[in-house]
Amino acid sequence: MSKRTKKQAFTNVEVLDAGAKGKTIAKAPDGKVIFLSNTVPGDVVDVQTFKARKAYYEAKATVFHKLSDKRTTPACEHFGVCGGCKWQDMGYEHQLFYKQKEVTNNLTRIGHIELPEITPILGAASPYFYRNKMEFSFSDSRWLTQEEVQSDADLGDRNALGFHIPGMWDKILDIKKCHLQADPSNTIRNAVKQFALDNGFEFFNTRNQTGLLRTMMIRTSSTGDVMVVIQFFKEDKAKRISLLDFLAETFPQISSLQYIINEKANDTIYDQEVICYKGEDHIFEQMEGLKFKINAKSFYQTNSDQAFELYKITREFAGLTGNELVYDLYTGTGTIAQFVAKKAKKVIGVEAVPDAITAAKENAQLNSINNVEFFVGDMKHVFNDEFITAHGHPDIIITDPPRDGMHRDVVQQILNIAPKKVVYVSCNSATQARDLELMDAMYKVTKTQAVDMFPQTFHVENVVLLEKR
Repeated sequence: MSKRTKKQAFTNVEVLDAGAKGKTIAKAPDGKVIFLSNTVPGDVVDVQTFKARKAYYEAKATVFHKLSDKRTTPACEHFGVCGGCKWQDMGYEHQLFYKQKEVTNNLTRIGHIELPEITPILGAASPYFYRNKMEFSFSDSRWLTQEEVQSDADLGDRNALGFHIPGMWDKILDIKKCHLQADPSNTIRNAVKQFALDNGFEFFNTRNQTGLLRTMMIRTSSTGDVMVVIQFFKEDKAKRISLLDFLAETFPQISSLQYIINEKANDTIYDQEVICYKGEDHIFEQMEGLKFKINAKSFYQTNSDQAFELYKITREFAGLTGNELVYDLYTGTGTIAQFVAKKAKKVIGVEAVPDAITAAKENAQLNSINNVEFFVGDMKHVFNDEFITAHGHPDIIITDPPRDGMHRDVVQQILNIAPKKVVYVSCNSATQARDLELMDAMYKVTKTQAVDMFPQTFHVENVVLLEKR
């Protein structure tokens, strides 16, 4: 029989700091660290532990004796239940402080890197309504609040269109207004839900695999384009057409209206046919004169304004003169490669996802960029000596890997090639720090710049310039 964790209560605990993954940090009387998820540094609280480990507890605040002066009133009525904006109760200037602190701590403590003078984190001009893509789920059994569960009142309509409750694959929180994507997103979502209710559409039941409406994606762009993609569980032609016609007539600003019939168990769309109902099968994003064609399955940075700032920093760190051969590793759809191309002699992009490379080539052609080439394959296999021999020895490498960072073989190959500079863009400064430590004997970090791509959350991007010692 497994040993049950003994819950403990601690009183008048001061929350001291914010840590990884949005957790806040306090100290228990026995010296152990307490990780909390519903407090702000500066709060004084009573806590109840729900998990105990050798060096730490995980706990929840149960009583608040003092509220931190770092607190602010959350803008969203769904805060605390919806898991999308865990830091919305913390003032934005304090969010930036703790994001910068996390990056610095990771680079020095994990990577043991000697850092140059730290440039302050680049905050977002718009800390709300900054996302260009949102995905909402339909459910016939919406999440009930604790008050609703304990109430004897008639719960009425149980249909929902919103977000998954964190950690629960089958429970959806009905969203009235989301502060992450600007209108017409909220207006479209609420109109679709009301139309579906008025016309007897069945919302999806994940457990039973029943219903008609599964998900809705809304993409917007700086050009004013709007894409809406409705995912149906089965074909019901009459209802499908009535909903899509309603959207087209009510929201003429929708430039790309598409749908999917997905009868499989999960709602991922990457193996599904996306059918264009009205308008184009894509929208365009624009950045410094470059146009990027985005379809329903395309990856594009979800904060367009901050992506522009991130790419400018990357290009500035590279210090291009027009004579360099640049390798862009983990190039994705080639946005960074194309953004730096006009300052470089040539750019070679490498990416593991075939569809992303197809999009990269298409966008390069769209932008009449002739000094970029894109190649597809697993980085640790493609990025080898034969590849370098075939395409040239890079003067500069730009790398923007996924959250897991670079494979050790890729790091070693960079060291073997030994370019003059490496610009490392990362969405996870912990794995970035791990990789930098492997490169520390050959390269010195000469610049670092954190960029806040996701206000109201704990996520942060970081750009580092490495130059040969």
